[in-house]
Amino acid sequence: QVRLVESGGGLVQAGGSLRLSCAAPGSFFKINAMGWYRQAPGKQREFVAAITSDSTATYADSVKGRFTISRDNAENTASLQMDSLKPEDTAVYYCNAVGTVAARPFGSWGQGTQVTVSS
Repeated sequence: QVRLVESGGGLVQAGGSLRLSCAAPGSFFKINAMGWYRQAPGKQREFVAAITSDSTATYADSVKGRFTISRDNAENTASLQMDSLKPEDTAVYYCNAVGTVAARPFGSWGQGTQVTVSS
């Protein structure tokens, strides 16, 4: 019921930056938290960052100090600013949102966006 639209992926060299965006069009739901996960070829999907409605942010140890997550509650969007990118950051990045629709909990995933960091 809740659609997430991702954008901002691409190809950059090591040390460069990218900014990912995730939007949830509509106003019939309440989002409590949004976050990002990533999955590299041959690896399991892993947590990257998340942010709650009160702007409390959590990061995986591998991206602390390099990535910053932010949120615009009014527009139900979340952004992930990725700086000092490393080849190890190469993966498909998926947006995630959790909340309620008519008082029922939900969890949604975006379509994924490719991030490739060359050495």
